[in-house]
Amino acid sequence: MTQASVTPRLVPEFEYHADVSGIHDVGPGPLGRRMIGTIAGGALAGERLKGSIVGAGAEWLLLSSDGFGRLDTRTTFRTVDGAHIYMQFSGLLEMTPAVIALLSGGDAPTDFGDQYFFIDPWLETGDERYSWVNHTLFVGQGRHASRSRVEFRVYRVENA
Repeated sequence: MTQASVTPRLVPEFEYHADVSGIHDVGPGPLGRRMIGTIAGGALAGERLKGSIVGAGAEWLLLSSDGFGRLDTRTTFRTVDGAHIYMQFSGLLEMTPAVIALLSGGDAPTDFGDQYFFIDPWLETGDERYSWVNHTLFVGQGRHASRSRVEFRVYRVENA
């Protein structure tokens, strides 16, 4: 007896944007060139989650010699009804000529799919109304809307 193969599906959950104020170039180190951007604001909007960024947050980007950047991002949202949700993600960003130009001060945005840019958001809250985020797997795709704004489409993974 064999089991049928079931492919998980991605369900749109929310869109998220972060406004980054100032990018600090730490410079080349033993693991690559590190850049840090302070998250100055932003929001998430979806059917079940709506809110804005509050408190401290940053994006740490490590540029490697393989043409990719590794992201480590942490921030907190306050929902429209007062819950706090912590979000952390790692990600992989292909350093295409358009992305490099943007990070170097250019103003031409990228679009979703113009480069390999994916994240794995992990959400956490103590608010019972949103406890479902504590045990939900998410994946997102990103783009640079400008040098100081990053946008993501985030999906939850569920059984088909």
